[in-house]
Amino acid sequence: MAKKGSVLICDDEEIMRDVLETILTGAGYKVDLAKTGEEALEAFAQKSFDVVLMDVSMPGMGGLTALEELIRMDAEAVVLMITAYATFDTAISAWEKGATGIVRKPFQNEQIIALVNKGVKKRRKEEERQTLRQAMTRSVKRDAIIGRSDKMENVFRLVERVAPARSTVLITGESGTGKELVAKAIHEASPRAEMPFVAVNCSNIPSDLLESELFGHTKGAFTGAIAAKKGLFEVADGGSIFLDEIGDLRPETQVRLLRVIQEREFTPIGETSPTKVDVRIIAATNVDLKDAVKTGVFREDLYYRLSVVPIELPTLRERNEDVLPLTQHFIRKYNAENGRDVSENLSPEVLSLLENYYYPGNVRELENIIERAVVIAPTDEITIECLRPEVRNPELLGQIMKDSEGSSADIDLSRGVNFYDEVRRFEIDLIRRALDQTGGHQSRAARLLGLNATTLNSKIKTYNIPARL
Repeated sequence: MAKKGSVLICDDEEIMRDVLETILTGAGYKVDLAKTGEEALEAFAQKSFDVVLMDVSMPGMGGLTALEELIRMDAEAVVLMITAYATFDTAISAWEKGATGIVRKPFQNEQIIALVNKGVKKRRKEEERQTLRQAMTRSVKRDAIIGRSDKMENVFRLVERVAPARSTVLITGESGTGKELVAKAIHEASPRAEMPFVAVNCSNIPSDLLESELFGHTKGAFTGAIAAKKGLFEVADGGSIFLDEIGDLRPETQVRLLRVIQEREFTPIGETSPTKVDVRIIAATNVDLKDAVKTGVFREDLYYRLSVVPIELPTLRERNEDVLPLTQHFIRKYNAENGRDVSENLSPEVLSLLENYYYPGNVRELENIIERAVVIAPTDEITIECLRPEVRNPELLGQIMKDSEGSSADIDLSRGVNFYDEVRRFEIDLIRRALDQTGGHQSRAARLLGLNATTLNSKIKTYNIPARL
């Protein structure tokens, strides 16, 4: 019989040890025995146990003292205390010292099995949480997936629940919100963590080459195929593939991706036989795929296959309590990269400007702002003057568009541009035109723009756009 878990029984009475061992081994558990609290601590130090059954009254080190030491060794230890005298004071004392439960003698066999089953589940759940935390910490060290806001806690909980499964995940959110970081965290907290994680930006690869990249090709399959090439799905076999900007897939590629999800196989270009793969698909997009389905741009059946578990990432402006920890992380990162020693302690004025800025580029834009500030800071402190002009004075953004009604086609790229400034100008122009078209009615303007009313109102305030033009 496969073992369900491991249990350490500590009781000074041999008959009680024998009874508990018989009950639990019969239920499929691996059992170790200890006669004293000291023996239990020694066994616990050498080996991990899912559950400890500990008698309260024992000679030498009593059960409650041993409980305290066990919890000191492992704060998440699951310890069930056994007593013939389950008084209120004993129970309270055991709870305060970290016991998971109290078992009163005499007990029923089913009661012991049920309590141990519950204890093992609790222990395993905590181990899964620890695995997730470690995976998230590895991601934090590399890429700054940081958040203490309620919205990010919700994301972390979703990641925790979905990581052990095989189901496809669709991550949505604006550009710069950290979709790839969440995809990595899901992979690293999953049973596939030791296998490849392959990231593909579907918008960066020309559409006529994307199928070859994803599914591979044989030599001579098309002009320029001078050698056979393994596709990224095959590279990711056993692991996870992250398909960013999934909304940019052309229809024929959508059909092939649907087949991979349904059949777990694909056929390289030029081949006639399919290749079997075991790959978890994590997709991401910053566009509304439901709208793309309605307009016929995206297949409905593929959308539902991808969005088995949807995870929506909040914008940075929706979680401004995360601005400070993110800023401090980026200061540490760019101090190390540039040999600087800029303080993580921000003045109230600087912090207020950072927390109240709109961040159309989200976390990616905050990182850019802090990198610049660290590099140009004349002392070991970030001052207001180190921040970009639009962060220091958001009202300037409204002025930027006052006389500008041009499109991206009018921009002279030969001299170079600030991408985020141009995006802001475009946003302001759209909002001004929508308000003009609706006579300043924000709810109707929001519907025209495909925004909810609160988001539009926030943008209007940030950009200092008059409600009636």
